[in-house]
Amino acid sequence: MQRLRGAMIESSKGSYCASRGTAIGHGLFRHWRGIGVASLLAMTAAGEATADDIVLSSEVAATGKLSIANTIDYAPFGYVGEDGEPEGIVIELAGAMAKLLKVDLDLQRTPFPALMPGLTSGRFSIAWETFSISAERLEQVDFIVFLRGGIAISSRPDLAKDFADEWGICGKRVGVSAGSASDFLVDRLSEECVSNSQEGVAKSVFNSSQDIVQAVMSGRIDARVDDATASSYFERISNSQLVVAPRLFDVAPLGLAIVKGDTETSQMVLSALATLFETGVYHEVLEQHGMASYAVAAPYFVDSLDDLRDE
Repeated sequence: MQRLRGAMIESSKGSYCASRGTAIGHGLFRHWRGIGVASLLAMTAAGEATADDIVLSSEVAATGKLSIANTIDYAPFGYVGEDGEPEGIVIELAGAMAKLLKVDLDLQRTPFPALMPGLTSGRFSIAWETFSISAERLEQVDFIVFLRGGIAISSRPDLAKDFADEWGICGKRVGVSAGSASDFLVDRLSEECVSNSQEGVAKSVFNSSQDIVQAVMSGRIDARVDDATASSYFERISNSQLVVAPRLFDVAPLGLAIVKGDTETSQMVLSALATLFETGVYHEVLEQHGMASYAVAAPYFVDSLDDLRDE
């Protein structure tokens, strides 16, 4: 393992190839949205005091890269911008973390259903998405909580009233991301509908959140069931083409995932992420994307459901 010495924050540019993971120069690229010079200088001043305490994992020390698996298909967390560059909350936080560690950021674009298998097979060590934390997932990976959220139903404005009451989803056609918490929630809600003499939910499974949105907009399905933060963000940037229903389901902490038992990587990521919290970078990124209300007080490690905090 390698200990950092006086990590500095410096501007640099890089490039990204959407078809494969590509190192981005020293963890920063030209799509650094919302983090200005003043913030970077503040992060440098504060980060120098704590960077010496952050120990690189053996993998990062050997490669000089912080490799992050992400779908890059889930606004506002990670997505491809209009100019073909990756952007979003996770992308910016990962870039800031790589910068703090003084290594390159290596983004590995991976479909959501392949993230857990990729971790358990050793293809990568970190999958940075907004994972809900379950007992089943904890059997395979560990988590670091960095956000909180829930699951929401969103639909076109002309259909929004249909989802206002408790049984509004019953009999509806909804879209979910394969293997997500929404996928399992819809199964549960459908069972509850049937148990209460209502029609079950017709579920369609998609590999892309963009495909779900397009299916709702085209009328192929009635609603999107997805993470509340992403749904709220889309409502804002789309000028309410899809409207989020007021009822939230399964409000809980969200975390990035790390290979089970990989204490080197967990300690490195937790320490670096804590520095981004302390220096204000974390909060600035969330505020820039309108997600400040989903912030947690501090990041923390979870390898058991008993570790989850109620906040």
